[in-house]
Amino acid sequence: MHRPHIRTVAVAVAVTAAAAGLAGPALALPGAGPDSAAASATASAAPVVEAARTAAFAHAAETGVSQGDGLRAQDVMLDPEGARHVRFMRTHQGMPVLGGDLVVHLDHSLAYTGVTRAAGHDVEPAATQAKVTPAQAAAKAASVAKGDAGGAHLVVDARDGSSALAYQVRVTDSSTTEGGGSRTVVIDAVTGKVRSNTPDSDEFLSPKLLDTLRKRGETLDPATAGAPLPSGLGVTSPTAAAAYPRTVTGSGASLFVGTVSLTTTQTARTSFLLKDPTRYGTETRDAKNKLLENFAKGTKFTSTTNKWGNGAVSSRASAAVDAQYGITKTLDFYKKTFGRKGIENNSKGAKAMVHFGNKIANAFWDPTCDCMLYGDGDGQMFKKPLVALDVTGHELTHGVVDATAKLQPTYVDSNGNQYGEPGSLNESLADIFGSNVEFFANNTKNPPNYLIGEKLGLAQKFLRRLDHPSLDKLEGTIDYWSPDVYYTEVHAGSGVSSHAFYLLAEGSGRKTIGTVAYNSPTYGGLSVTGIGRTKATAIFYRALTRYMVSTTDFHDARVATLKAAKDLYGASSTEYKTVDRAWAAVNVTAANTPADRH
Repeated sequence: MHRPHIRTVAVAVAVTAAAAGLAGPALALPGAGPDSAAASATASAAPVVEAARTAAFAHAAETGVSQGDGLRAQDVMLDPEGARHVRFMRTHQGMPVLGGDLVVHLDHSLAYTGVTRAAGHDVEPAATQAKVTPAQAAAKAASVAKGDAGGAHLVVDARDGSSALAYQVRVTDSSTTEGGGSRTVVIDAVTGKVRSNTPDSDEFLSPKLLDTLRKRGETLDPATAGAPLPSGLGVTSPTAAAAYPRTVTGSGASLFVGTVSLTTTQTARTSFLLKDPTRYGTETRDAKNKLLENFAKGTKFTSTTNKWGNGAVSSRASAAVDAQYGITKTLDFYKKTFGRKGIENNSKGAKAMVHFGNKIANAFWDPTCDCMLYGDGDGQMFKKPLVALDVTGHELTHGVVDATAKLQPTYVDSNGNQYGEPGSLNESLADIFGSNVEFFANNTKNPPNYLIGEKLGLAQKFLRRLDHPSLDKLEGTIDYWSPDVYYTEVHAGSGVSSHAFYLLAEGSGRKTIGTVAYNSPTYGGLSVTGIGRTKATAIFYRALTRYMVSTTDFHDARVATLKAAKDLYGASSTEYKTVDRAWAAVNVTAANTPADRH
């Protein structure tokens, strides 16, 4: 499940160059470097932001921006065909507005063309004076989250169709969160009611799924593909004097993807660090089985030979090889496919810590740490670290979503399970791009497919699948939209948009792709002819970065992907028409858009 940490400070502007066309099995951009729009992006960002801000106030009836509001630019996107998009986080009377985000769209001459907004209502709260003190709010937050509360800060909570004055409190060392992580609690500043209480980190395996596995008595002991490193691999010592640190290539014996090459840092003649200078300093460290959420306190992985791991859990470095390999492949996928420079598109490396906590049977994307955390398994139900390639691709995609649309669940139950269509869409996008990371890596030890979690050792042979989601009986994933999706746990609900993506890419019916047989059904037996994974992925990424916001549901996602298809291929194109048909095939149409969007 995923709940992005709510940030209350201004975010640095990042500029994204759009993918005008994608080709090839690895979904590579034409050419090796960024497209021409990115070259002048830095110089162009300031006037674009100012034009978008001015347009937002000038078109207040559409944008919902009013007197007392402030707009802080989070992202600026300059498309090759000339369109500009500015994503804003909103403040009201200086207070952050939860659910107040919006994207302002401009044409090549910086004229206003439209808006995508999270809140469709006035964000000004009816009550403007708090009756609850900050100390009372912090105490309430600490009580419900069972941890240590930080300061209580006033915000406007504009989620769920209304606006209220509230306090936002971060609670650390929560005993209600796996691994003792932090939670964000929002307390009504007038009534003292808890408006939301959600974990800040993402857990790959939800509490509901873990409970199901325990009740079934299922033991997961994934088969590993690793083997000891062949002799002769690694860096040989130079005969001449060398300058350090320097970039070198080493070898790692992983748990799941066999022997792989790793770009590392040589710090002395016989001293190497598991840190990749060619990918902005991406690094994996050892949490030493502590509940660390501070990457700087992790222990560095070092070697005297530039050989890492032994393909088994007996070496602490083996899990680190999988993590480092998976993270670098995910970074390469996003950069070579979309020109995205890092998870937050800010030319900064990704971070990971393996051996997180004691007997933790999960993996996390943790916005507090801004890193991946991997547990070793509990030794009983799950016996190996959760470092499979698609797990990493899935979790890091949550980081991409957190840096863009910030899709949020609608509510969380007392056990930590999350519900609501925006949360389900978040999980779906993580599965969609996580599977794309497998296709990009194309590792023979981890053949690419439209299955998620096929390496986990589950009795049903996968956790989720995109072609026929309801074959997942563990989470009860669904194939089609209905109003009941609002009450569906987010991993189960993710099947709606994952199914739409598969149909868009591959089409309906029986087929074998690679080594896997697929048979994708449709709502009402509607046939769909796919446009290919390359184009489908381009459409979904553009929709995420340009046309999705924190409250985007499945019907909004349909509109977002149609806009993206129109941008890339034209409104009369086969691609555009197939997007519409793929959503209809999962029962998401303009005609059945609910009046109450929750």
